Amino acid sequence: MIDLPVISSSQKPRRKPAWLKVKLPTGENYKRVRSLVNEYQLHTICESGSCPNMGECWGAGTATFMILGNVCTRSCNFCAVMTGRPLEYDLEEPQKVAEAIRRMNVKHAVLTSVNRDELPDKGAEIWYQTVRAIKNTTPHVTIETLIPDTRSNWTALERMISAGQEVVSHNMETVKALYRMVRPQAKYERSLEQIQRTKAYGKRTKSGLMVGLGEKQEQVFQLMDDLVAHGCDVLTIGQYLQPTKMHLAVEEYVHPDIFAMYKEEGLKRGFEIVESSPLVRSSYHAERHL
Repeated sequence: MIDLPVISSSQKPRRKPAWLKVKLPTGENYKRVRSLVNEYQLHTICESGSCPNMGECWGAGTATFMILGNVCTRSCNFCAVMTGRPLEYDLEEPQKVAEAIRRMNVKHAVLTSVNRDELPDKGAEIWYQTVRAIKNTTPHVTIETLIPDTRSNWTALERMISAGQEVVSHNMETVKALYRMVRPQAKYERSLEQIQRTKAYGKRTKSGLMVGLGEKQEQVFQLMDDLVAHGCDVLTIGQYLQPTKMHLAVEEYVHPDIFAMYKEEGLKRGFEIVESSPLVRSSYHAERHL
């Protein structure tokens, strides 16, 4: 365990430290990706989730596409995605995503989605059709799917992950003690079971964690142990950043040395890959996780 001064106070930290500053998005590749996203009327978690790495990733010609609309049925207290009653999903979305990926000329694609709890299959069929459309259009492209909680609908889970994607990710987001505050409609054990079932299906598994919400280091270590015990191969750890004043405040800005320690501890505990630094997000450098 490492004890370092953290940037925090009883009034919550106000200014971001230097290690969290990023450049504004620029460049021709960035413009090209934005143009394709707009042309096909697609959603990306890069925009909807206010990702700090959007400029870097879009500048490199990659984006994480968010399918099944941009309105989520969950109301997680950390997430910038809109909450409410989603509209009907676009049946042509799978082919639109596949065509955009073809034109972006990427080697690795990442897909995610909002939660669609109102759908009997939780959106599994659109997930399946989207992955199949990409594989049919660009067979050389490898795919990671960052999937939502299926609420123990294991038939839906199997459909979601059976389309040929190489990596399946499901984020735990936070430690067990903070679940009710951070993810009030999710269950810690249920998400662990979903990861375990995904591994049993034969997929490469991955999960993500935010820090800076008030968790203790011992709780992070316990989450690591729980994930390894349930078959998780890859772990990403990044700093929580408050998207709006309506969301949970940042309790602390975790020092980069703590992130380095978490990476070392994660590898010791049995993860094949650990990405751990302040600006890491679940799809950051995803092509390395194959």
